[in-house]
Amino acid sequence: MGAAFDSAPERPENIDTILNGLDRYNPETTNVFQEYVANQCENQTYDAYANLALLKLYQFNPHLTRDETTTNILVKALTVFPSPDYSLCLSLLPPHVLLPQSAQQSGSLAEAVSHLSTLHTHLINAAYAEFWSTLDSDDLYADLTADVQGFEDTMRVRIAVVVSQCMQEVGRDVLEGWLNVDGAKFETFVKDVCGWKIEGDSVKVPLNKENEARNVVQREDVKFSQFGRLLKRAYEQPA
Repeated sequence: MGAAFDSAPERPENIDTILNGLDRYNPETTNVFQEYVANQCENQTYDAYANLALLKLYQFNPHLTRDETTTNILVKALTVFPSPDYSLCLSLLPPHVLLPQSAQQSGSLAEAVSHLSTLHTHLINAAYAEFWSTLDSDDLYADLTADVQGFEDTMRVRIAVVVSQCMQEVGRDVLEGWLNVDGAKFETFVKDVCGWKIEGDSVKVPLNKENEARNVVQREDVKFSQFGRLLKRAYEQPA
């Protein structure tokens, strides 16, 4: 079984105490949560439960909202795709932030959310080459991801995890596009980080419980008496 949604091995004791008590609804804890988000960005850790708790505080206390912290939470949520974390974060944002017309305002939170949502769409659609080209297409993306240390390397690892779950072999040129890396750096990543093999123009992914082809037999347990009742109703005349 996977870890519980509200668990985070690196969570400090003071944050855990807040999350498990009434103080999680206390606006005075906002600064504590904001510092914790900054710590996650710097130390490459992640705590979805705490981040959602902060967005909930923002929801009830809009005057305390910090746009930079909100965007950092969204960027961190991207790094754990294909989990639903990013969508959960969006559900706690003010409705006006999600409106297309609001995104036209330069420098606004709505503009940032619109840009990050484009990245999220590419990821969930497995359009990884488009994800990287979009990331490189606008300086705003560099600004939005600047606080999240190791963002690009983390995304490569997440993409590799998804690939390992559904493929046994992939063309080298295709995978280079998906990971946005080539040459010696590509070979180092594939061999040392992923533990895969490069054979000519292909990359071999070891078998695992996710990517191994299996015959699936669907079985329906229907008792004979159920057929009898079905037939009886079919021949009954309406009153």
